[in-house]
Amino acid sequence: MTERKPPGVSYESWVEKQIRESTERGGFEDLPGFGKPLRNLDRPYDEMWWIKEKMDREQVSFLPPSLVLRKEIEDAQAAAADAPSEAALRRVLTEINGRIRAALASPPEGPPLNRVPFDVEEQARAWRERHRT
Repeated sequence: MTERKPPGVSYESWVEKQIRESTERGGFEDLPGFGKPLRNLDRPYDEMWWIKEKMDREQVSFLPPSLVLRKEIEDAQAAAADAPSEAALRRVLTEINGRIRAALASPPEGPPLNRVPFDVEEQARAWRERHRT
């Protein structure tokens, strides 16, 4: 598309010609998402959609780190409660306990964490009670 618009040709006709010629050469076939439906067509319009998608793609959060960790703690607690085995429960809680201990040793920005590490043995005992047949 380096050629200049000829005089006397409307911009619309000239642009349409450029698009048609590029399509014929296959210039649009290797674009990401080619042949796939557009995402989120069923959602209401949000003028901040592009910011939210960029933040999601780059895994950026607008929450302070302490609140992000609180949410991760809640998710870990739910995952531990639904764990298919005691070993899985222990894995989940051990991982989040490490993150909690690190945050307590060096408090992250934001509001206080107000959480303590899970008692893995107590949680495992409760899990065994719930899954007793």
